[in-house]
Amino acid sequence: MNLNLTFPSLLSLEDASLFVLRLVVAIVFGASGYFHLRDPAGRAKSIELSPTATLAIGAAEALGSIGLVTGVLIQLAALGLILVGLGAIQKKAFKWKTGFWGEKASGWHYDLMLLAMNLVIVTTAGGRWVLHLG
Repeated sequence: MNLNLTFPSLLSLEDASLFVLRLVVAIVFGASGYFHLRDPAGRAKSIELSPTATLAIGAAEALGSIGLVTGVLIQLAALGLILVGLGAIQKKAFKWKTGFWGEKASGWHYDLMLLAMNLVIVTTAGGRWVLHLG
């Protein structure tokens, strides 16, 4: 008995759905990067890093977001955001001892989900809706 029920007509939406995925991830990381760059001293205190490290993370998030939206260097952008996500998970899980779901704030399930989303982008190169340079 075959329990694999698919909807072949939805497969034509692959590139559109990958683009929406890219936009969602870019909005999340872009907003975070913006706040890191806007107030590095304040953000540094809240995430327990130096202002310089906070600026670097903010720049990586902003540049990665631009890469996801445009598709320019998209796999490198998504890989960079995976590294940022791994850093966030490491901080939350091992330093702050935040649970998977979190207690009073967001747990690291959120970061893990974004990491998986970026993995899809890396392995699909974000679909065909990208800018082509040259």
